[in-house]
Amino acid sequence: MTIYYQLHDSPTGELLLLSNGDALTALHMIAGKYVPAMHDDWVHDERPVLTQTKRELDAYFLGKLRAFTPPLAPQGTDFQKRAWIALTRIPYGETRSYGQQAQIVGQPSAVRAIGAANGKNPIGIIVPCHRVIGANGSLTGYAGGLHNKAFLLKLEGIV
Repeated sequence: MTIYYQLHDSPTGELLLLSNGDALTALHMIAGKYVPAMHDDWVHDERPVLTQTKRELDAYFLGKLRAFTPPLAPQGTDFQKRAWIALTRIPYGETRSYGQQAQIVGQPSAVRAIGAANGKNPIGIIVPCHRVIGANGSLTGYAGGLHNKAFLLKLEGIV
């Protein structure tokens, strides 16, 4: 499978966008954790899904977009995918605790596993793991850095 990529500047730093050609497969903050190493066989290309994603990210950072629409194709385990789907259901401007997310996926005792799945979320910002906070309201864990989590929550009017 060919992997297409683009780099995109944002208020959270440079972003790496990956696509299979039809859907977005990853969006990483370059300075964050779990960022894949660039490969020589990746193709730097303006695929429509990448162009759409960049346009929507720009609108989001300007406060003009609340819901993203690019097709998504994250790769992960079944549990991770359920956790990521639950993230997409957290409305703009709202938060959930890790415990609430665990209940939503039908495994209320899997709070730590939810945290691990969120940490491995390959499509940051669009699959909004930044909207998940500690049960006491604290900002905990974010692969893009807690300063970026705070920035995104403030952008959405939460903090």
